[in-house]
Amino acid sequence: MFRDELRSLWAEPSAPDPPVRVWRDWALLVACLTVIGGEGALRPDLTWRPAAVLVGVGIAGATLWRRTRPLAALTAALVLSTTVWMAGLAVGHPADSTGLYADMVVLVLVYALTRWGSGRQIVLGTALLVAFVGLSMLLENTPGSEALAGTVFVSFPGVLGATVRYRSVSRRRELERMRSREREQLARELHDTVAHHVSAIVIRAQAGRVVAGTDPASAVEALAGIEEEGARTLEAMRGMVGALREAGARAELAPQAGIADLEHLTRAADDTLRIELHRDGPLEDLPPAVDAAVYRIVQESVTNAMRHAVDAVRVTVRVVDRGDRVLVTVHDDGAPPGRTRAGFGLTGLRERAALLGGSLQAGPGPERGWHVEADLPYR
Repeated sequence: MFRDELRSLWAEPSAPDPPVRVWRDWALLVACLTVIGGEGALRPDLTWRPAAVLVGVGIAGATLWRRTRPLAALTAALVLSTTVWMAGLAVGHPADSTGLYADMVVLVLVYALTRWGSGRQIVLGTALLVAFVGLSMLLENTPGSEALAGTVFVSFPGVLGATVRYRSVSRRRELERMRSREREQLARELHDTVAHHVSAIVIRAQAGRVVAGTDPASAVEALAGIEEEGARTLEAMRGMVGALREAGARAELAPQAGIADLEHLTRAADDTLRIELHRDGPLEDLPPAVDAAVYRIVQESVTNAMRHAVDAVRVTVRVVDRGDRVLVTVHDDGAPPGRTRAGFGLTGLRERAALLGGSLQAGPGPERGWHVEADLPYR
């Protein structure tokens, strides 16, 4: 079992999309260089001052590659510090006098190794770090209690990096699961849309066949209707078929919910929260995909308000026809939210809106509560 786990770790890829350079990298480098300069100039017990300063600068510079080249950065830092340290021991200098306290920035490289590195890099880097720590403790005759404390101190950044990485992977997988669920719903809606248009095509074809011998003009009109229905079907398929990921799911027999079901949705809310629905404009003939998207946006937003809005007593839902677009807004009057991040449901709705050629924004309202706004085109 252990061999299987080690083999799985060895095959683990690097964390996806590591940021190459951000402002924090340069801030960390400037801070390290400042500390190195001050320590190199003011520390009285420092031997081999130029070498110690150069090693510190090299370790600080390695932090710029800690995400893209985590193993190389950690190896370079350990080799630099080990070389000066062992050279000092060879001529009788204590380890504390040949290195800078600023060299502790190497712990940032330990964190980056488990946070961004591949499984192979983590295994090799951990082995190198264990060898370095073990060698230093052996040559300096470190007592057992100090050796244990030192091991925990050096290992903590690596454990922290692995924990952050695990949470990031878990969140990314949950996002993918929510996207798949939303796309499965779109697939069902595509089934209903195509079935509706194909049924109309079949009925028009049957009517044209009946009247073809006695009324050619009606048959031509039926062919025109078939052409129109076919074009609508192709348009609906182009708009949603790109969202399909997994095949084989059977469509539900119940018709998909739309704007006509919003009244029922708002009445289903609990007694502690009043839902006000305002509809403006002719909204009866929306394309099926847009109609279903409006319902899903309102449903998700109202559900979030019922679950998470603090001290909210009212949720206002507005669906406005703007000619060739539909504007959907949902706003609650709860307490101003604290630090928040987009949930998985909103992530799926943003993807649905984008697939339909629209957009969706969600965030704190201008004064109170949470505000969701979606802009969807008819086509």
